[in-house]
Amino acid sequence: MKKFVFLTLLLSMLFAGSATAQVDPKLPEYKPTSGVSGNLASMGSDTLNNLMTLWAETFRGFYPNVNIEIQGAGSGTAPPALTEATVNFGPMSREMRASEIEAFENRYGYPPTMVPVGIDTIAVFVNRDNPIECLSIPEVDAIFSDTRRCGLGESITRWGQVGLTGAWANRDFTLYSRNAVSGTYGFFRQHALCDGDFSPSINEQPGSASVVQGVSESINGIGYSGIGYRTSGVKVVALAPEHGGTCYEATGENAASGNYPLARYLFVYVNKHPERDLPPVEREFLRMVLSKQGQDVVVRDGFLPLPESVAKNVREQLGL
Repeated sequence: MKKFVFLTLLLSMLFAGSATAQVDPKLPEYKPTSGVSGNLASMGSDTLNNLMTLWAETFRGFYPNVNIEIQGAGSGTAPPALTEATVNFGPMSREMRASEIEAFENRYGYPPTMVPVGIDTIAVFVNRDNPIECLSIPEVDAIFSDTRRCGLGESITRWGQVGLTGAWANRDFTLYSRNAVSGTYGFFRQHALCDGDFSPSINEQPGSASVVQGVSESINGIGYSGIGYRTSGVKVVALAPEHGGTCYEATGENAASGNYPLARYLFVYVNKHPERDLPPVEREFLRMVLSKQGQDVVVRDGFLPLPESVAKNVREQLGL
């Protein structure tokens, strides 16, 4: 599937008008077919790990004899696993890099197929007892990075520098981050740090749940992950795209309107020969993901669903 085809559709359909987190009623109902059996394996994004697991459970409800193995060590693990043919699917919270696509093409003679499956908002979390309500992207950059490429004139090392008073004024930050193999790490670095470098004082975590747990256990904690990992121990901070600008909550409506500055697409990569159909078990799994039942799972896991106009285009591109 050509990258610009669905990116253009997603931008036009999702950012041109109002949107909610409700599943599009125009999405087709998934109806199982005969002759589907075998094994499926997935390796990739930690952000998508729970979603892939829920999809696997739904799929097994239709096909009890299909065995599915899900691993979520980070988006960076998906391209080599897909290239080496050790998995059927490579879920990623970012697009493949040129070098990753090249490695795949060198082996197969064609690029991997990128399938959009939902939309995520990256949330900035603080401890639930922290009174902060809003941060601007330049402030987030000045907290997490020493390079301050988003334009703030000084590093932020105390909560008092972002408006907190009293006992909070002189408290420093405990920074929690994903590790470099994570697509979330790369996205946050690009969009929240303006391609700057993370501070050496960050506490890198192997998974999103670990980031959120760390923030929940540290009164001075601040971290980021997909909003689907929110727990009662943390609070999501509203974000302003510009310093001194309007703050926007990490809601589906603000992501779809383009106001929330840390929204992204989620993908599942697959090895599809341009002149051949997908194997039945892979075909039906993706057909289910792009159906009403599959997108309902997206919503239940805290993400935004695809509209039918986009899902239909993707199904056609995949020959579903």
